Amino acid sequence: MTDYVIIVAGGKGLRMGSDIPKQFLPVGGRPVLMRTIERFREYSADLQIILVLPKAQQDYWRQLCQEYHFPLPQQGEDRGGSYQLADGGETRFHSVQHGLALIPDDAQGVVGVHDGVRPFPSVEVIARCYETARTQKAVVPVVPVVETLRHVTEGTKPRGDYRLVQTPQTFDIQLLKAANRQPYNDNFTDDASVVEAFGFDITLVDGNRENIKITTPYDLRIAEVLI
Repeated sequence: MTDYVIIVAGGKGLRMGSDIPKQFLPVGGRPVLMRTIERFREYSADLQIILVLPKAQQDYWRQLCQEYHFPLPQQGEDRGGSYQLADGGETRFHSVQHGLALIPDDAQGVVGVHDGVRPFPSVEVIARCYETARTQKAVVPVVPVVETLRHVTEGTKPRGDYRLVQTPQTFDIQLLKAANRQPYNDNFTDDASVVEAFGFDITLVDGNRENIKITTPYDLRIAEVLI
């Protein structure tokens, strides 16, 4: 049994107002994406890592790896702390498909899918997601909503009925492979929605509030504080 994580990093940095894609921006002196990969290495040195990047960004990523003395992507299954590289797709759904294609069709274990610009999932949360998925098959980390929610036409909603969704979202490998053979649907907002459309229920586990998604300059400032 082998576990995997597919780290999806296809951002263009538009909301960041930067020419450099957000996953490559430095936080605490190191690119965001490197910190994300390192966090999963902290969880398990045996975890097989697949990094999904747009083809146009891959040469720049290799340059950063050399500059920061970070392992370069390798062909074939991960050896010695390295990882595989897959081409990004038209949508997140297609990017995950490309990542899944690098996992053997007969593989048994758990695969996580994680946002490349979430460098702060706690090791405890990662472990909780993987271990729960071994029995529940489809797991999503969430945190409570702490602010009042208001629907633009229906008024205030009880925040206790809602959760903020994070990653890594973890799944039985064969389940996620089967779910991702469905035709693409605009309602596929994350991997859990793909699996739900396939007819499988999702189990929620506690996430950690520091596990922010870095998409704006404000998020970058918060990340610096967290470092």
